[in-house]
Amino acid sequence: MSERLLYPDANSMLRINKKYAGIGIVIGMVINAFMFIGNTDLQLRYFIFNICFAFFITLSVTNIIAIFQCNYSAVNTNFWKYILLYYTCNLIGMAIGTELSYVLVSLAFNLKMTGMLHLQDYKFNSLVVLLIGTVFLLLHMQKVNAQASLTARENDLAKAKQLHTEIELQALQSKINPHFLYNALNSIVSLIHEDPDKAEDMTIKLSKLFRYSINSMQENQHSLGQELEILNTYLDIERVRFGDRMSFEIIVPEELKTVLVPRFLIQPLVENSIKHGLKNKTSDARISVRIEELNGTLTISIGDNGFPFPDDMQMGHGLQSTFEKLKLLYGSNHELQFLNEPKQIKITIPSKV
Repeated sequence: MSERLLYPDANSMLRINKKYAGIGIVIGMVINAFMFIGNTDLQLRYFIFNICFAFFITLSVTNIIAIFQCNYSAVNTNFWKYILLYYTCNLIGMAIGTELSYVLVSLAFNLKMTGMLHLQDYKFNSLVVLLIGTVFLLLHMQKVNAQASLTARENDLAKAKQLHTEIELQALQSKINPHFLYNALNSIVSLIHEDPDKAEDMTIKLSKLFRYSINSMQENQHSLGQELEILNTYLDIERVRFGDRMSFEIIVPEELKTVLVPRFLIQPLVENSIKHGLKNKTSDARISVRIEELNGTLTISIGDNGFPFPDDMQMGHGLQSTFEKLKLLYGSNHELQFLNEPKQIKITIPSKV
């Protein structure tokens, strides 16, 4: 089945015809000027005829070229095919415009038509049409090349911006709080003599957490299930350090575990709660992670039963990295709240799988 021919919309055609109608009149006046130089005895009606012919031929060529360019792009069409079709359309438009001009001029001035085809006029009209058509083709190709260069620069800029964002995100994701590392290593050293098996298990979990953080081949986002695996690895290490003094609760519907979230989003916030919110709790320290989804929005809440957030709270490592990560990935389409009743950090981001 042949492809259906596309046509410009009515408003575009009206705008094009208005523009080139004026150009057609100007072409007719230029032709008259050259003819007057060669023959000053020409009658007025010949000047009018020339303007009418230039007007109708220009509009005929213009409309055919408009349909041609609606179906063939200089960017996506073979160069020589585009050139051949372009000049063919010019010649077809010239022939139609010439014959239409004879009909309309004969009716307007009550003149007798001489035959159906006026091949004697095609040579001169073709020369003028091809000459002017070449000028417009060069201008069009220049415009197309300029647009292609602009698009290429915009694409390069977008790629550079995306690369910069990915580098920043990878840098944020590879940051593990040195205080946590120091405390974990101290715990391992203490356990080596007291409980070698537990020290070995803690070392394996710490190396696993490092592997998560330095694996730059992963995407900037991964499933919530993978994020919870990182969190549980971190909590296993903290359980060794704190023992029964601290308890953890994670409430996540199973169907949400395929939702995409930024890598290392939750763990730094839980670490922040342990380091700052629960630092003076000697017993019964509790941390809860609750994740919900409603109307395309994912809500992540990290709460603890420690001291309330101060009014002049300063962002530490975990909060700062989270804030920068959300800003890079979601722009203004996210929310980060610090609430005290009950005490929790609440993040809202778009939910996507």
